[in-house]
Amino acid sequence: MRTKINKLLREERSAMRRMLFLAAVGEAGTGLALLIVPSLVGWLLLGEKLTGAAIPIARVAGIALIALGIACWPGTPPLGMLAYSAAVTLYLTYLGFAGGASGMLLWPAIILHAIITTVLILPSTSGKDVTPGS
Repeated sequence: MRTKINKLLREERSAMRRMLFLAAVGEAGTGLALLIVPSLVGWLLLGEKLTGAAIPIARVAGIALIALGIACWPGTPPLGMLAYSAAVTLYLTYLGFAGGASGMLLWPAIILHAIITTVLILPSTSGKDVTPGS
């Protein structure tokens, strides 16, 4: 009886790993598309091309989906948040300098994400485990 239960649990974990892999690939692929061709993705999903402020917002969403894909990859949740925070810091900084963005919360958001990125990098450089529950 116990062997049968263990076998079912292993099969369930295996199925979950496969599902997480598919989710990771799908979300990362969608995120990459949002980064490269946000207007096309908007048209394919919503029937209308994205314009104006929707483009950088879609790209930030793309960054988030790529990070979600990384987080769904087995064993890498902290890396997913680090990837998101670092990429958003860089992209928002780019928008602030080269893209002409000037919203009143742009630079505070950049600073906040830079701090989050730094805090997430520190344990990885010190050799400490940042996995939740460890």
